[in-house]
Amino acid sequence: MDLAQKSDVEILAVAAPIMDNLMDASTAIDYERHTRDFTERAKSVLSKDALQSICEQYQSTKGFFAEREFVAAFKRPESVAVVWRQRFTKVPGEFVAELVLVQREGRYLVDHVMVF
Repeated sequence: MDLAQKSDVEILAVAAPIMDNLMDASTAIDYERHTRDFTERAKSVLSKDALQSICEQYQSTKGFFAEREFVAAFKRPESVAVVWRQRFTKVPGEFVAELVLVQREGRYLVDHVMVF
């Protein structure tokens, strides 16, 4: 996987726009846009109804995504995990935003994403 050979700056150039889209799409509760860069495996574990439920729950309790600060990229032979420090608009404190990217047929795809 060529992404694992790149610097953190180069990895962020790929990962940040994908994460931006994921967060914007979850704010809008737009399943098609949210999953557009998902692997088939990731799509298979997140239904449209599940995304709606998750988004409604975090928006009512935590608000919306606010500042995000890069923490680290963990490079593996078949994937790269990118971790950010994440804030929300309604609650104080720091959360973890995590994205696992894989490369399939020349595209970088999300195989896992979570904010906790």
